[in-house]
Amino acid sequence: MIVLFSFALVVFASSLHVKAQDSGSRIKVYANRGDNITLPCRLDGQSSLFGNRIKWAKLEDDSSETNVLISMGLHKKTYGDFQDRVYLLEVDDNDATLVITDLDLNDYGTYRCEIINGMNDKIVEVDLELQGVVFPYSPRLGRYNLNFQDAETACLEQDAVVASFEQLYGEWRNGMDWCNAGWLNDGTVQYPITKPREPCGGVRTSAGLRNYGRQNKSNSRYDVFCFTASLKGRFYYLILPKKLNFDEAVNACKRDGAEIAKVGHIYAAWKLQGYDRCDAGWLADGSVRYPISRPRKNCSPTEAAVRFVGFPDKKQKLYGVYCYKPQL
Repeated sequence: MIVLFSFALVVFASSLHVKAQDSGSRIKVYANRGDNITLPCRLDGQSSLFGNRIKWAKLEDDSSETNVLISMGLHKKTYGDFQDRVYLLEVDDNDATLVITDLDLNDYGTYRCEIINGMNDKIVEVDLELQGVVFPYSPRLGRYNLNFQDAETACLEQDAVVASFEQLYGEWRNGMDWCNAGWLNDGTVQYPITKPREPCGGVRTSAGLRNYGRQNKSNSRYDVFCFTASLKGRFYYLILPKKLNFDEAVNACKRDGAEIAKVGHIYAAWKLQGYDRCDAGWLADGSVRYPISRPRKNCSPTEAAVRFVGFPDKKQKLYGVYCYKPQL
C-alpha cells in the first residue's frame, strides 16, 4: 500500500551562512559543505568540584549512535571520521559547545550532547542541515536496478550521499515531481509527486511523497534519490572546436588540469549557483546532460532542470564535456 505524507517539516534555509534556531531543547543549525560550525550545548547552574563529563554522539537512522567526542576533565577522545575535525569550544567551565570543521555530506543529521556534573545533567539534541540539492539517479543499466548497497555506492560515485526523507520532502516542497521510486537513507522507498496523474499513484490522490515503506535492502531494487551540497571547486563546460567521444572527453578535462564532472557536480552548479548551459556534455558516469536555469526555446522550454540526454554509445563523437576542477 502507498502511504502519502503531507505533514509539515522543516525545509532547508536558503541563506548561505551558518545559522542556528533554538526550538525548546532542540536546536537546528544550517550550514554549507566545507563550513566550520558550532553545535551549542551548555550546563545550567553551578559546576561541581568533580568537573563535567561530556559526550557528543551522532544519532543514526537505525536508532543506534556513533560516538563523536567524549571529554572527562583534561582527557578527551574523538572518534572515526570526526578525529582531527572536532573539539570543544569551552568558553567557560559549563560550555560543551562542539566545533566541527570542514563539514562533509555525511555530517548531516542529529547530534546529542550529554553533560553530567555531580547531581546535575543535561541532554541537548541539535539537527545539522546542509544547504544542497536532491536528485534522482538510475545507472546505465536502466530503471530499478539498485539494491540499497548499490544505491549508496551510486550516490558516492556522483559526489553525493543517499538522501533523507527530510531532504526529499524539502525538494518536493520546492516543486520536485518524479514518478520513479527511489531509496532513501532510512531504507524506505519513496517518490515526490506535485502533479497527481494515473501512472504515478493515481489522478485522484493528493500531491505529496508516495511511500512504499521499508524494503529488503539486499533483494529489492529501485532507483535512488541522492543528496549533494555546495561545490568545493569549479564546474564548467570546456570550450573545444569539435565534439568528443567519452574517452576524448575524459582526456580533455585532464589536459585542462581538471577531471570530468560528476552528476552531483552538475546538479550543485545548477541549483546552488544558477549555472545555465544549453550544450549537452559528457559526465563521469557516461551519461550526457546539460543544466538549464533559464527555460527557453530548444533549451528546456517549460522548466528549469538538468536535462538528461541518456547513456549514449561512448564511441559517439556527438557531445562536449563538463569538467570539474577541485579547489586546492
